[in-house]
Amino acid sequence: MFTATADLILPSTTTGSFPRPRWFDLSMLGRPLDTCMLDVHFREKFQDALAVVISDQERAGLDVLTHGDFHVDEDLAGRAWHHYPLQRWAGFEGDHLQPEVTTAPWLHYPPGTLLNEIYTGWRWPHVVDKIEHKPLDYPKLWRMAQAKTRKPVKFGTCCSQVMALFLDIHTPKYNDKRQVIWDMAEAMNKELLALRDAGCRCIQIEEPTFHFMANTYGKDHEEVKFMIDAFNREVQGLDDVELWIHTCWGNPNMQRVMDDTSYANSIEIYLERCRGDVWTVEMKDRNQKDLELFAPFKNDLKKKIGLGAVSHRTLQADRPEDVAAEIRKALKYIPAERLIVSSDCGFGRQGCNREIAFYKASAIAQGCNIVRRELGLAVTYVPAADPALQIDVVPGRRGTPAARGAAQD
Repeated sequence: MFTATADLILPSTTTGSFPRPRWFDLSMLGRPLDTCMLDVHFREKFQDALAVVISDQERAGLDVLTHGDFHVDEDLAGRAWHHYPLQRWAGFEGDHLQPEVTTAPWLHYPPGTLLNEIYTGWRWPHVVDKIEHKPLDYPKLWRMAQAKTRKPVKFGTCCSQVMALFLDIHTPKYNDKRQVIWDMAEAMNKELLALRDAGCRCIQIEEPTFHFMANTYGKDHEEVKFMIDAFNREVQGLDDVELWIHTCWGNPNMQRVMDDTSYANSIEIYLERCRGDVWTVEMKDRNQKDLELFAPFKNDLKKKIGLGAVSHRTLQADRPEDVAAEIRKALKYIPAERLIVSSDCGFGRQGCNREIAFYKASAIAQGCNIVRRELGLAVTYVPAADPALQIDVVPGRRGTPAARGAAQD
């Protein structure tokens, strides 16, 4: 069901995570949100940080906002994106370096590389008991963010099956990883239903593993089919929610993780076999490779496509006309009413700085407006692009208050 984007053509958004303000230097470290909020320093900084990230996105001109992932600890290469649920659900214990024998085949990197430092620096809990849901406080987190804006706030969370890549079993209660994945899918489903019951109508599940696994094992492999069933179980009952499926090719400290980044083996899985309303794809960093794969689906797209039109991996702040050019390319294969414009992935997770993230986000909104005007559509107001609202106003420049006055004279 389309809620956040139901009446919007070419809506603008970003994936989710944003760089923190420098003064927001506190982390939850596995504690319940209610416990953290009893600390007046955390309570003030956390709520102020949420207000800042919402305000920045509104000033950038985005149509659909995010909570910035500010509840996720600021740790090495964004490990806490996976770790937030693992620290809180029952059945997990400890912090351990995963041995190479159980590491996913595409996550082996040699010494002397950044990805080796990341994956050897990360630590993971062992599965030591039956995995059971305990509250993650997603409803409360969403309420705090949504209360700060009238625009829809999209709530994103890590998919259960990508968390399972890093877990080893140390209990006779599980015979294989499939059972672990299924129980985590059921645990996450309980949290997502609570989030929906709180009023959130735009939820994003981040990084199911079909595109990785289909390229490694084949799209009809039994493991891939199981992952599809597990994903559909994870989002069961969210029929009145606009459900987004985010995919990219890695974002620990802005790094691409995979060598084979083709969606060719997984496009039919995401478009036809997964529950959901929006599928986001990394495109800008890949020079829109695979965009032509959407051609056969153009006139019968059941899902909207979230196009990555700016890269989270480059520090060059994209210009609005650059984003408009990416949109025009996409419109050859995806109808305007089925296209959402976003970033390839989030700007956080030890990513770029806040100013660059802001101007990339605003370039998305402004680029959408350029193409909307070309199509004769209504545009979204972008405060960041208003000449009268610049930090420093150049006397006589067209569009500034002085220039407007001179024009009226």
